[in-house]
Amino acid sequence: MYGNRGCLHDSTGRIRRRYAGKRWIACRLEFKGWHREPLQQPGRFTELFFLDEATAFAAGHRPCALCRREDYRELTRFLGLTADAIDERLHAERVDPRTRAQRRHDAAFDELPDGAFVLYRSAPWLVLGPELLRWSAAGYTTRSPRPRGRARVLTPPTLVALLRRGWRPLVPLFHPSAGSHLHLF
Repeated sequence: MYGNRGCLHDSTGRIRRRYAGKRWIACRLEFKGWHREPLQQPGRFTELFFLDEATAFAAGHRPCALCRREDYRELTRFLGLTADAIDERLHAERVDPRTRAQRRHDAAFDELPDGAFVLYRSAPWLVLGPELLRWSAAGYTTRSPRPRGRARVLTPPTLVALLRRGWRPLVPLFHPSAGSHLHLF
């Protein structure tokens, strides 16, 4: 998957900002044979690559209305909102307006659905069944039993609610390194 938050880079390809607008979308890597090359074209959106949909959700991205039409429709049906209203809501949940840093939320570990991300031991971990899986750019690595108590949740609450409902996207929710699980495609 890849994400789009607008043009984040300058003419030399250097990242200059975290986002450029409230519409953060997650797209398929392949769609209708379209191919963008080179990456980070001047004045065009900056391609952000995600390990899987759970990672894109943790970053606060929603399904694209073009290349992921059915997933987008499912999200709008679930929330009963337009794209603009969804983007406003997610933006308020993912970005602290004072610092522009990622907003984190509190929840009980035992209430989190599979696919939510938490900050644990100062690193991002995926919640999956009775375990947490340590995220890395190459895949999930270390496994740890799901702890008791409170969690610092990275995934915005609206997307946690979608996961709790039993999200079954057209793209893989989990990277194969998460292991054998019902949500793998």
